[in-house]
Amino acid sequence: MSMSTLLEIKSSVLRQVQSRQSLRGRKETPAPASNPDTLSTEAAATGVVEGDGEFFERMKSILQKQGNMQRSARSESLSDSGAPPPPEAAWQTAVPECPAFTRRELDLLYEEALYTVVNRVGVPSPQYVMDETELFAYLQKVFDVGQEEHDIILQRVRGSKRASYSLKVSVMKGKNLLAKDANGYSDPYCMLGILLGQSPRETEEKKERKFSFRKKKDKAEKRSSVREVLPAKYIQVTEVKSQTLNPVWNEHFVFEIDDVYSDLLHLDIWDHDDDVSVAEACKKLNEVSGFKGMGRYFKQIAKSVRTNGTAASVEENVDDFLGCLNIPINEIPANGFDKWFKLEPRSSASKVQGECHLILRLVTTQRDTTLGKKDSYASIHERLLSRVLQYEHAQVKTEPYNWEGKLSQPAWTLISHHAVQTDLSAQQKAIIRWQCYSQHHRAHTMAYTFLLELLRNVEQEWDDSTLQPEMEQGLADSFGLFVEYCLALLKNMRQVFPCSSAAAVARCEFMLRCLGQIHAMQTFKKVCPFHNELHVEIVTVIKKSTLEWYEGTISTFKPEEGTLEEQMKRLVLVVDAVSADVQKSQNVYNKLFSSAVKIDFFSISYRQLEKLVADDVCAATEKVCGSLEQEGSRLTQGMGETLFELYMSLKTLKQYREFLPLKDTKALALSGFHDWFKSSIHKWLQIVHERSCDRIRKAVEVDKLEPVHPLSKHSTSAVDVTTCFNQVREFWVQLAWPDSAGAFIFVTRLTDDVCSAAVCYSELIKRKIERSQQRPDSKNLTNQLCIALNNIEHVRKFISNLPKDLDWKALEQAMEESCGADGKEQVQKALNAQLLNIDMDLQREAKRMIANLTDKMVLDLKKYIQHISLSPDSINNDDAVTPLMKYLDDTLVILNESLVKENLDRVLHGLWRLLLRLIFDTVAENRGVSVEFYGRFHYTVEALVEFFHAEGEGLTLEDLRNEDYKALEEELRLNKCSSNELIEQYFLEKICQQRTLKHSKFGRISVKCYYEAADQRLTVEVLHAADLIALDANGLSDPFVIVELCPHHLFPTTKSQRTQVKNKTLHPVFDELFQFHVSPEQYRKKFACIEFTVMDHDWLSTNDFAGEATAPLSDFCGPDKAVLPGGGKAVQPLILQLSRPKPSDKPILKMLEARAGDREAQEFVKKLKEIEKSMAEED
Repeated sequence: MSMSTLLEIKSSVLRQVQSRQSLRGRKETPAPASNPDTLSTEAAATGVVEGDGEFFERMKSILQKQGNMQRSARSESLSDSGAPPPPEAAWQTAVPECPAFTRRELDLLYEEALYTVVNRVGVPSPQYVMDETELFAYLQKVFDVGQEEHDIILQRVRGSKRASYSLKVSVMKGKNLLAKDANGYSDPYCMLGILLGQSPRETEEKKERKFSFRKKKDKAEKRSSVREVLPAKYIQVTEVKSQTLNPVWNEHFVFEIDDVYSDLLHLDIWDHDDDVSVAEACKKLNEVSGFKGMGRYFKQIAKSVRTNGTAASVEENVDDFLGCLNIPINEIPANGFDKWFKLEPRSSASKVQGECHLILRLVTTQRDTTLGKKDSYASIHERLLSRVLQYEHAQVKTEPYNWEGKLSQPAWTLISHHAVQTDLSAQQKAIIRWQCYSQHHRAHTMAYTFLLELLRNVEQEWDDSTLQPEMEQGLADSFGLFVEYCLALLKNMRQVFPCSSAAAVARCEFMLRCLGQIHAMQTFKKVCPFHNELHVEIVTVIKKSTLEWYEGTISTFKPEEGTLEEQMKRLVLVVDAVSADVQKSQNVYNKLFSSAVKIDFFSISYRQLEKLVADDVCAATEKVCGSLEQEGSRLTQGMGETLFELYMSLKTLKQYREFLPLKDTKALALSGFHDWFKSSIHKWLQIVHERSCDRIRKAVEVDKLEPVHPLSKHSTSAVDVTTCFNQVREFWVQLAWPDSAGAFIFVTRLTDDVCSAAVCYSELIKRKIERSQQRPDSKNLTNQLCIALNNIEHVRKFISNLPKDLDWKALEQAMEESCGADGKEQVQKALNAQLLNIDMDLQREAKRMIANLTDKMVLDLKKYIQHISLSPDSINNDDAVTPLMKYLDDTLVILNESLVKENLDRVLHGLWRLLLRLIFDTVAENRGVSVEFYGRFHYTVEALVEFFHAEGEGLTLEDLRNEDYKALEEELRLNKCSSNELIEQYFLEKICQQRTLKHSKFGRISVKCYYEAADQRLTVEVLHAADLIALDANGLSDPFVIVELCPHHLFPTTKSQRTQVKNKTLHPVFDELFQFHVSPEQYRKKFACIEFTVMDHDWLSTNDFAGEATAPLSDFCGPDKAVLPGGGKAVQPLILQLSRPKPSDKPILKMLEARAGDREAQEFVKKLKEIEKSMAEED
């Protein structure tokens, strides 16, 4: 291809790229003007969409489409249908025909062919046809010649002058010759010539004699071709190779042959000596006149023969004989000899050894044909071969496109003999074969593997020193035409070499290898010095081919026609077609171009297509965004699905960038294509959420609340909901939003949508259960409640996997990389808060259902607990508890079969809390009864703990012994105590509360307490009080302090003591001392204490309660805490915070109050109630 042609292609590509209208600039088909929100007119036209799953099925098919396309493209590239490849000639702008011959030209060629057959010489090889008649019949078919015309031309050929022949001899080398010199070597040279043919009689007479260069007087006199002066051409000599037994001559000679049937080639090898020798005589052979001179010359040779191997005279100085060869001309094959010949002796006395390598070839020097007289033999041979090729290829019926140029025997016989007879060199034959076959291929397709062999043969035989200008120009033209032909095919390679045809792909590979071979050949560089670089030519053609293919795709799908939604759907088809083409480029074409011509087809094609697609899609999405921004316009479901499909198609196309070299991945047009969809994705997510809620409503509506499978415990709606959520998750995963900030927003939105849809589902399933409660079948209702619980748990489990399903961790890392630690923290807070809230909501809904379930058991449980409480003391505890345990066992068997483990645990927790509450209420309602009553319930509680624990298979002991359990245990324990024990427990609690009281709004009191062990005397000093509450109208109080030892039944003889009243103060100073007798038995009780009661003195009414404080005696009394007499001054004051408790809140008070027959209990309760009444009056 010339430089001008290449520039023209480049300019054409550039013009088309510049002038090509993208979708942005193409004339738009106007949308219907009747309503502005064209995107929102689909509404109910799609039929029943809400909840029927069609939306999600379509979205699923969109996701599967890309994988199906890739598998289809792979299977297409791997399939081999066996169909023939598309015809190559159809894609050529000007297909060159095979040479068209006139009838006159055919007749002349036919004459040439007949002359070749008639003048065949040499021993034919097995591949040749020997029968002349068979050859004539073949030629008649090739040239379409009738018998009569054949006879006329054949008669003319036979009457013409026979061809003149010459023998080309190449003396190449010798080996293992006999050593004749004293140094162990010889100085060999060859003397060779043609011995004229002998008559049969003479041959018989002298059959014992070997041929030599002797005078053939009798023979010469009989032959008209021999003149009186012997021409020098009959005898030639090589150079002398000194001191070697393996000489290399590589010299070439030509001998005219008088008679190819009887003449003989004779060769002698001699060892050269110093003086006059045969070599010198041969060089002066032209000086020898007549046969007398030849006779004297051969006498010298004969003398050498006679002295060979014997002691010669010192004066005699002649060459030594090393061996000879005699090769009859009629034994030389038609295609010549190229072999080693074993040297022969001249007589039985001669001693010789070694071999000589000769190349022999018979050629014609004069041909009496019309063409032979006016045209070169090479051009004649080319035309003859072209004619034969046309006929031979036409005979191939099976896969003619894959013909490897193998000729039939008659054809090969003709072509070979003609090449030999016209003395064509190996280089000429290689060039002519290439020219003929390549020209024939352009019209009638052949195997590129064969053409590649022809190219390699041309390069192998190349010798620019012997090539004629005419043939050099013809070779250059054939190279140019073939390259141009191949580039034209590459321009339409997707049609000519489709991936679906293995034969076409293989042809493409070897065609590229032919192109690579041509541009790598020294021959090509010599005959086409101004050729273009192959890489530049192919890259230019690839770009032009890709552009035209894309334009063809656009014209096929017409994405500029129809409504805006239809345009987007057509654009999806364009992008999918590009993706399929890119995949074929990567899987098939790139391997061919890379291995054959070292060109990255994929990178060139992908970058060009990617830019073209980006321009068109960007323009189209801008139109969509503009339409969505119009007032009253919204994204319809159909448009949303189309945009999602377009996004996925672009994502698939973009993914092929990973096959690009790193340097080509920068600044790709599709790098930020997701930004084109940012606004529409938000609206699409809203559509997905709406369709999800529709589907959930429909799923709940049709759900029969029956297990979907015998091995499962949830119903169809739970499966449908999680399937819906899973598809939403898959949509997001496939979306693979690359921008971390945008991804965070979308994931937050998706999570919120899924959570709200889950809450919606739980509410819908709860309402369904509530409607079912109106039915009388309680057992069926229980089963439905269990299934509903399992459904919610099934959904809750799915949502708990959202962090993994939506890959929150990767999002955190992306946000951390782009926004630092704050970005990561923002993701964690936002998403985890959403997950926590939905989990709490679902668990709350589950608890409500569990409460609904357990509430239905309350009446039965109360009945069995009442049975325990009313059972007489004489009945065994096991018998009293058995009905309750049987009921629980039967119920839990049903629940265990119906509930998943998580829900069973929740029900067990709820049931356990219910039982504890019911038992507690029963015990509280029966205070003051026998101790056996409380003991029985204590037994019941422990039996229930063992039942619910179920040897570790049920609830944990930690969960069972919760706060409710502890309160019930305390209630039972206290009810079993006597009144004094209860009062003691009351003071123990007061001591504990006093220890925990660090600050009080009721003020504080400062005292000193110390014990004198020797006298068993407790001294109490009331020092002062501070920040007391104001109980009088003047905002002050008249405080005094009552000091007493408690409980009274422990100190029956000890009376309380009191300080003086300090008027009108909130910070009184008392400084009064009191003494009490306390024995070691008394102060050792943990509940023994001193109680300080601060009262407000009133003259006209009862005193008001201002506060109290309690101090255990164990803090002051005891051997280790006693002081010596008079040692009270060293004791540090104790500050006690005052409190105003409400005794009625304490269960102990209620227990004591219930014991109406216990005087001491009633007095204790009465005193506390008076204080509480005083506080109530103050309030």
